[in-house]
Amino acid sequence: MHAIRSLSAFLAVLILAFTAAAPTTARADSYGAIAYSPTTRADGWSHSFSTRADAERRALRECSGRARDCRVAIWFKNACGALAVGQNGGWGSGWGSDRRRAELEAIGVCNQHSAGCRVARWVCSGAQ
Repeated sequence: MHAIRSLSAFLAVLILAFTAAAPTTARADSYGAIAYSPTTRADGWSHSFSTRADAERRALRECSGRARDCRVAIWFKNACGALAVGQNGGWGSGWGSDRRRAELEAIGVCNQHSAGCRVARWVCSGAQ
């Protein structure tokens, strides 16, 4: 009986040691961005990029095909971003852990500069 308990204890310690030593797989960060032109209201977006710079570059490229004054309105990592536009040209952007939070943030910022703000674009990064 004592030998069985000793063997069981040994096996339990061995399992714990292997579990602790096993490599863990971390999720890679995923970046996204939204670019916006206040003049033409054109936008561009990106998601699932491994760097912020690549995500911003893609969003700007998508937007600048339709407008000259595009700028990065928001970038985000492992999250969602949104762009809200108002009636008189005001706009705002925001990010959050999910689409709803990002949209609420963007509308809140937009409402500080304009009336009648509505979400024009939202996107989530690939690591959601």
